[in-house]
Amino acid sequence: MSNNSENTNAFLIHISAFAGYLFPFGSIVVPLIVWQTLKNRSAFLDNQGKEAVNFNISYSIYMFLASLIFIPFFLRSVFDSLRGNWHHNVDFDIDFGMGDLFGFIGISSLVGIIGIIKFALIILAAIKANKGENYKYPLTIKFLK
Repeated sequence: MSNNSENTNAFLIHISAFAGYLFPFGSIVVPLIVWQTLKNRSAFLDNQGKEAVNFNISYSIYMFLASLIFIPFFLRSVFDSLRGNWHHNVDFDIDFGMGDLFGFIGISSLVGIIGIIKFALIILAAIKANKGENYKYPLTIKFLK
């Protein structure tokens, strides 16, 4: 395989993670499929495919954990709304008070920042791979070795 074609395929492996914006788990499934079809062509493609898949799995775990932090704020709001109306007609109203609102905004900001970082890292990895450079994502758990 020519070096230019190899670089383009590595670029496609990284950029395929944007399929996650089109369907659930697309950021894991599509790079995994592209990597599986191209990994036998060169060691560079095999390495970059593993990096892309490991990063997207790690990112999904980080986002899941960040979203779990939201649950206590939600449950507190639900229980606060039920506490005053327990013996009367239950008026189920989810009220994000000031304490809950700041927690919600903080967690939403964290999730948004993680999303922006993911976007930037995918673009950076794709550009480096297209130049033929071996890119390693930061803070990635090595599921595939």
